Amino acid sequence: MKKNYDLIVIGSGSVGVPVALEFAKMGQSVLVIDSLPSPGQGQDKKAIGGIRATHSDKGKIAVSQRSIEIFSHWKETYGHDIQWQSNGYSYPAYTEEDETLLKDLMKIQQSDGLNIHWLSPEEYREINPGINMQGLRGSTYSPEDGSASPLLFINSCQFKAVDYGAEFKFNEKVIGFQIENKKITSVKTNRDTYHPVSVLNAAGVYAKEVSLMAGIDIPVDPDSHEAGISEPVKPFMGPMVVDIRKEPGSKNFYFYQNSIGHVVFCLTPDPPILGINSRATSTFLPMISRRMVKVMPMLANLKVRRTWRGQYPNTPDGFPIVGKMRELDNFYQAVGMCGQGFMLGPGLSELVYKLITESYTPNDLEVSKSFDPYRDFKGKEIFN
Repeated sequence: MKKNYDLIVIGSGSVGVPVALEFAKMGQSVLVIDSLPSPGQGQDKKAIGGIRATHSDKGKIAVSQRSIEIFSHWKETYGHDIQWQSNGYSYPAYTEEDETLLKDLMKIQQSDGLNIHWLSPEEYREINPGINMQGLRGSTYSPEDGSASPLLFINSCQFKAVDYGAEFKFNEKVIGFQIENKKITSVKTNRDTYHPVSVLNAAGVYAKEVSLMAGIDIPVDPDSHEAGISEPVKPFMGPMVVDIRKEPGSKNFYFYQNSIGHVVFCLTPDPPILGINSRATSTFLPMISRRMVKVMPMLANLKVRRTWRGQYPNTPDGFPIVGKMRELDNFYQAVGMCGQGFMLGPGLSELVYKLITESYTPNDLEVSKSFDPYRDFKGKEIFN
């Protein structure tokens, strides 16, 4: 049985699986280890499917734009329908303060290459006819953003990675590393021991736990978010709606209609709910229902099919931690996705490959500055 690999990835989620595909495509031997029974069974299956390059930082914009290219061509490239649709993202403004914030940020986003522009209330109503016009001052609109099915994508991605030679070990938990001369020489699990050239921590909400096995603490701490999905109805929505107004119990919320008719929605709790408790609450649905109907009254009679709760592996500034650790010569991080692993994963996999194989360009290094594991974490991602 094979025990030596160019790369061992810990975690088969929205980052680990695309990384495995990228390495396997490039002829590298790669092993992915996960304690769960199949890919995407951690937080990936709880993602609502939104994919945007509408961020407030050059690094995340660039990585997400590459992800959108990959998602949008997935079916023609690999033959699997992942329910991709280019429905766009919108951030409507109902206050002067939000309008100023969004317009100022839009200038920065445009300078970083994002296709985004401002719509008047009347223009916005044309693409989202049910929107509440009372007090609406306009909206940003990023037409190239979109959505896809996290489950269909992660399974297709894993199938293709295996086709290219990647190996996956499920129901197997990493329990420690053997370290010699500043290198991880062995990855120990509850079942076996494997020997890597390089190791990538892509363990999501368990990223800190895995990193501590290597003697390195990282500022990744999960908090909980809830989401829900409706019964399918005929298409009536245009872009994702993101309302950034604060209300008691919530920092913002967002919803969209996917390609098969379901309305999918999520809310950012305020204050944050720390930890990894995945039990759904009784407060989420009434809270988000009121907010959704206020923004789009026609949703009042929509039937909700189910709700669920998942975690965002957060960092202090809202940006991922990606790169090589100084303490060890062959240990890399791709963690702290802050709930955006699904949209970042495909583009990030290419960057991770270049960083580990040292095949990066000056532009790659410029993009990766946003994710530097040794930054001061004093910045702030506005759109988390």
